This record gives sequence, C-alpha cells and structure tokens, in this order.
Amino acid sequence: MTSAMTPEFLVTSLIVVASPGTGVLLTLAAGLSQGARASAVTAFGCTLGIVPHMAAAVLGLAALLHASAVAFQGLKILGVLYLLYMAWATLKERGALNVEADRTQNPAGRMILRAVLVNVLNPKLSIFFLAFLPQFVSDAEPQPLVRMLELGGAFMALTFVVFVVYGLFAAAVRDQVVSRPRVMAWMRRSFAAAFAALGAKLALAER
Repeated sequence: MTSAMTPEFLVTSLIVVASPGTGVLLTLAAGLSQGARASAVTAFGCTLGIVPHMAAAVLGLAALLHASAVAFQGLKILGVLYLLYMAWATLKERGALNVEADRTQNPAGRMILRAVLVNVLNPKLSIFFLAFLPQFVSDAEPQPLVRMLELGGAFMALTFVVFVVYGLFAAAVRDQVVSRPRVMAWMRRSFAAAFAALGAKLALAER
C-alpha cells in the first residue's frame, strides 16, 4: 500500500495553510498580545477546529451544507457574526489583541475555545475538505476512509506547525510592538479591520 503523502498533496496543503486567514490572524494576534505560549495554544485551538470539518467531509455531511441553502446560510451567519464580534472586541481592547501585563492571565481554555469557534463556524471549510481530500485518493484505493483520515491528519499537523511558526514570529517582535502605543493602536485597528473584512468575505461566500 503506497503512501498518500505525495509531494503534490504536501505542497498544496502548505500553500492553503500558509495563506492568510482567520486562523493565521488569530495566532498572530495571540503572539503579539500574550507571547509564544499563547500563540502555540491558539495554533492548537485552530487545528482542533479543523476536526469537525474533516469529519463532516469524511462522513459526507459536507454534502448537506453544499446542498442545503438553509444549513449553509445558518452556519455562515453565525460565522459572520462571530468574526464581527472579534473585530469589535479587538478594537475595544477586549479581544485577540488584549495585552495583559501577565502573559499567563488569559486561561488556555478560553484561547482554545476562541480559536476553535473561528474555524468551526466557517462552513466553507467543510466544503473545502469535501472537494480537497478526494483529489488525493485513488479510485482503486481499497480503504478510502482510512486514506482520507490519513490525509486529514497530515493537513492538521501541517496547520499546527505553520501556525506555531507564525505565532513565534509575532511573539519575537512583541516587545517592539507593545512598547509603542501608537504602533499598538495601529495594529489593533488593522486586526479589527482584517477580522471585519474576513467576516464580509464569508458573508459573500456562495455554496
């Protein structure tokens, strides 16, 4: 049985994972506001948020989102509202860029929940996995379910590693950013605008 981890799959996955999106944005914000530990915890939460979408794709539930306008629109609206809330909270210094004097003050559970929700409430991810994973499973594959789980696991591992790298970079420049109030204010407005823009993009998304 040959491995499904082809160079094509790995390169395509790396491009998808490294592309700026809500998970990358949230991990960068965690690194800037709370440091390396928080960025790693957030990266883990973002990766964990992939599990329901991967499961939906493997079990065929993503087809329901693709076929049902009500189901898709309902989940999309929740996702848009959550991203707009993230934008508002960031702008009000209570969200992703809330800088604490004690970097361990934010509970890990809260950071993970925030990161999980960012991914879970995006119906496009389920449809993405439904379209993406089967491309790398041969028609002659004797165990397609196992192969898709293998591919999904590799995608999640790559997501975690790339997001941790993003977060560590943000944490490395944290002191230079938070020690300058004007820079921090600009960053807060930029992150809030980015969350709002991603919410608008999701709002315009079609099945």
